[in-house]
Amino acid sequence: MDFTSHKVIKKTCPIRVLGIGEKHHFFGYYNKTPWHQSMPYVLGNEYDRMDVDLHPDVVANVGYFDVNDADRFHKIGDTTTWNWQMGCQLQWLDGMAGNKLIFNIRQPKPCGSYPSFGARICDIVTGETRDLDDPVYSVAPNSVYAVTVDYRRLYITHETIGYSEAGGGATDLPLCPVDDGLRRIDLASGESRLLVSYDALKAFHHVDSMDKAIHWISHAEINPSSSRILFLHRWTERVEDETCFLHRLITIGADGSDMRLLECSDHPLPQLSDNFDPNAVGTYDYEKSEYQISHPFWKDDQSIIVWGPHAGAIHYHLYQDADGGAVEIVGEGLLTENGHMSYSPVNQRWLLTDTYPDSETSIRKLLIYDTQEDVAYDIGDFYTSDLKKVSRCDLHPRWDRTGTQVCIDSVHENMRQMYVLDVSEIVNERAA
Repeated sequence: MDFTSHKVIKKTCPIRVLGIGEKHHFFGYYNKTPWHQSMPYVLGNEYDRMDVDLHPDVVANVGYFDVNDADRFHKIGDTTTWNWQMGCQLQWLDGMAGNKLIFNIRQPKPCGSYPSFGARICDIVTGETRDLDDPVYSVAPNSVYAVTVDYRRLYITHETIGYSEAGGGATDLPLCPVDDGLRRIDLASGESRLLVSYDALKAFHHVDSMDKAIHWISHAEINPSSSRILFLHRWTERVEDETCFLHRLITIGADGSDMRLLECSDHPLPQLSDNFDPNAVGTYDYEKSEYQISHPFWKDDQSIIVWGPHAGAIHYHLYQDADGGAVEIVGEGLLTENGHMSYSPVNQRWLLTDTYPDSETSIRKLLIYDTQEDVAYDIGDFYTSDLKKVSRCDLHPRWDRTGTQVCIDSVHENMRQMYVLDVSEIVNERAA
């Protein structure tokens, strides 16, 4: 992205750090808001250090910041089922009286052959908890159901968003099973069922590169009316090298019907040659790949924005969720780097996103793009320290419910903390 362009406006916004004391805090991904619907609470995780190699005994606190109590962190539980990128999938259950949240936990497994991951629903008013036998990935906005995947598979295929296991990951996972895939969990009963299997995904618009590959699903997200689910179907013959990942953007009905292929980035992979050195791949080479499909987000019930290739060029693309639906470029010539993007929940004129670190300065940019005027507001430069791939700290910007504040995770002050920026002057004055 050309930050000297006249279409990029530098704008300083008020910023504050959440939390008090010496502990570190983070939330996780870009596609869930940490803000409560009405109470002055912001969800977060807490840990003693900025970085640690994760294993099943590493405990993170789970709780929320109270904006009316000097942004103090209030612990409501803890978990050993988390990672630095997505946390423990902590999220509000908006459809359950507004006072419940859910997060993933690790449960004891009878006979102890492999870990059993589950989820815990907690009422922050009464303190009551209820456990589910399955972990969650994303909860539907109506809080009737959630979707999930096998985190043991994720730990093998995409470690940064999987959960640690004692002695390393499983070695007995089938490449493309008929009894595993995207699952739906009924939050009232806790019962789960398979919506689509990996075997069925392999058969759906099959390409030859799938035949010897291991398959997995990530980035599952549910549309605002809770009627459809998007996800990334990924496969590879070499999990150690993320530049060998192949990608498809797929949507499916909440009942498992009407599956649609919106994009496929299947392409030749010279990296699979025997003499290729995966250690030569940089931390962010994968995120900056010209074939990467990443960070999908429902703009509304019918359209999805994603960073990825279409018609031979990679951009922010807006897809209509329909067979053969229209695809349009967003921010052409201006938004030229992969980022974690989301539309304002109040006014979709505004698109929030970030960048990965500049290779020379290690600076990440935080941006708000005005889709009406085709200008980008550069609202922050954030230095990143030299963390490992699995423990890096992406900004992962998230809107609040009013569309006037933005929350990020950052390490620019040599602490892993959550920060809130007030962007009301941009979105209110420019929209007037």
